[in-house]
Amino acid sequence: MNRGVLRWLMSAALGVTMTTQAAESITLRIGFLRAPTDLALAKENGSLEKVLAAHNVKLEWAGPFSSAAPAYEAMNANAIDMTTGSSTAFVTAIAAGLPLVFFGYQAMPADGEGIVVRNDSALKTLADLRGKKVAVNKGGTGEYLLSRALQTAGIKESEVQKEYLTPTDSGSAFVGGHVDAWAVWDPFLSLARQSYDGRLLTNGKQLGSENAVGYFVTEEFNRQHPEVVKIVWQVMKEQNAWAKAHPHEAGKIWAQQMGRLGEGLSERLGDVNSVPLSSVGAEQRQHIQHVAEWYLQQGLIKAIPDINGHSVEL
Repeated sequence: MNRGVLRWLMSAALGVTMTTQAAESITLRIGFLRAPTDLALAKENGSLEKVLAAHNVKLEWAGPFSSAAPAYEAMNANAIDMTTGSSTAFVTAIAAGLPLVFFGYQAMPADGEGIVVRNDSALKTLADLRGKKVAVNKGGTGEYLLSRALQTAGIKESEVQKEYLTPTDSGSAFVGGHVDAWAVWDPFLSLARQSYDGRLLTNGKQLGSENAVGYFVTEEFNRQHPEVVKIVWQVMKEQNAWAKAHPHEAGKIWAQQMGRLGEGLSERLGDVNSVPLSSVGAEQRQHIQHVAEWYLQQGLIKAIPDINGHSVEL
């Protein structure tokens, strides 16, 4: 069977029609985050490379990035075309003018994000955060969670000391006692609880979080190669279905990518993060809109960005 026929059959199987332009040689550059995502599974098993290669699309991995913010910066600098991250970081990024498109959505599970303190900490309630040092990532999930916690407890933003740190630096600061609490997401939340003697003060659900894990592509790549984005989407759905059916196996892969096998972390990661993947439809856009409205209310952004203009329903 010649390659042209094979590509046509692969396209039909995926429900994607490749254009003449897409049949030409294309390179897709993906920024990789060590995170419990379907993309991380595809990276490990090579499934995305195989499917894309059948369409004459070369896949290049970049990273790993410590969080969404530096990955978004790489997208803005035209160093990568696609990555994962949070809807909270996405809002601040597009509010700042970054040309991103949101195409895959996974609502953050209740225990997939939260605020942790050390087991021996005297902090027992959200009200105890007043006057304390809290590690967060600027404009992302950590700052969003802390902001919601402070409003819930009736604490002004100025009454806590935000320590803007990367997840890696936050972990060191938390273990070393240089911060009193850490507002964080998985896999770092599970790592803090499993290996850093962390105690959950509150989780995302208790804070009313509407945060989500997202898949993002640059506006330019989506405009030029929408059929490639659809192929990635189809592969991610397949990986998501496998993860939901095999959560502990998925958790083992996620823990291995962090270099944390043997610490009992894999089961926790699998149990918490094997959640459904959905397209970015009206309901999902409404949740993102609510995050943007919250950020505007808290003064973290100057205006609500165009969510509809920066998302696509596949």
